[in-house]
Amino acid sequence: MKQGLFELRHQAEWRRFAERLDALEKGKAPGTSNETFSREYRRICNQLAVAQERGYSSHLVDPLQQLAMRGHQQLYRHRHPLGAQLLGFVLAGFPQLVRAEWRLVAIASLLFFGSLIGMGLLVYGFPDLVYSVIAPDQVAQMEGMYDPQSSRIGQTVERAADADWMMFGYYIMNNIGIAFQTYASGLLFGLGSLFFLFFNGLTIGAVAGHLTGIGSGQTFWSFVIGHGAFELTAIALAGAAGLKLGWALLAPGALRRGEALRIAAKTSVQLIYGVILFLLIAAFIEAYWSSMTWPQPAIKYTVGAGLWLLVIAYLVFAGRTHHAPD
Repeated sequence: MKQGLFELRHQAEWRRFAERLDALEKGKAPGTSNETFSREYRRICNQLAVAQERGYSSHLVDPLQQLAMRGHQQLYRHRHPLGAQLLGFVLAGFPQLVRAEWRLVAIASLLFFGSLIGMGLLVYGFPDLVYSVIAPDQVAQMEGMYDPQSSRIGQTVERAADADWMMFGYYIMNNIGIAFQTYASGLLFGLGSLFFLFFNGLTIGAVAGHLTGIGSGQTFWSFVIGHGAFELTAIALAGAAGLKLGWALLAPGALRRGEALRIAAKTSVQLIYGVILFLLIAAFIEAYWSSMTWPQPAIKYTVGAGLWLLVIAYLVFAGRTHHAPD
């Protein structure tokens, strides 16, 4: 079936479902039973699967994905307790949302990881370049933090192991601050998010290239590889959420900018919920595992590689459902 005929056949149904969602989101009675709403939601998911399988354009697939996600939220909100809603979001809702916004996620990831890798290679090849990004006193501080002779790495001062919980709190506040800055600056028509993605990538890359070049690479990489899977991914996703806001302001389509921003904010805020979850996990790993020196580097690399594979598999495969076309 051609896309035009598919749209013509189901467009009225999609419009009615969107109207019911609008009513539910505003706290109004939708005028339909839970059973009817569930059946309509399953049909939307079915039609989305068909559209994706047949390779229909993003102008059709993207709105259907938005309807399916909004329907999923309302279904769980009205039929399941809060604990089940949270579990549903973690196990399915968040990775589904990341995949639905794959274009913005790809842009943010390319900018962040591209600048990180590029700057790391440049500093490794041209060591003095690090001082164009990081002040000399900060470079010296980093060298001390990742000195191979240190008893606990990744810290400016020595601390007792029973203070790990204090560092856990510090990492949470620091990482969430960076993520929120990257996200909220997207209100500057996306330029702020682009800047902070690029800037953070340059900074991290400069540190990595410099420490590798002076012989502290094993200390540095064995420290960051574990929590980096969650922390670096979270920064990229925060940037994608910010770009979602910026794009709504730049290209609101037929909507007013305020309305387009309101709709985009619903999606982007949910992305940030997932970002916060990732940063909590990263902070826990960084405080209780990354700074330890007793595990051999090979063990840390193995654990770190496993965590990276876990994050990738979670975002790519979690929450996938298969619907038979009707």
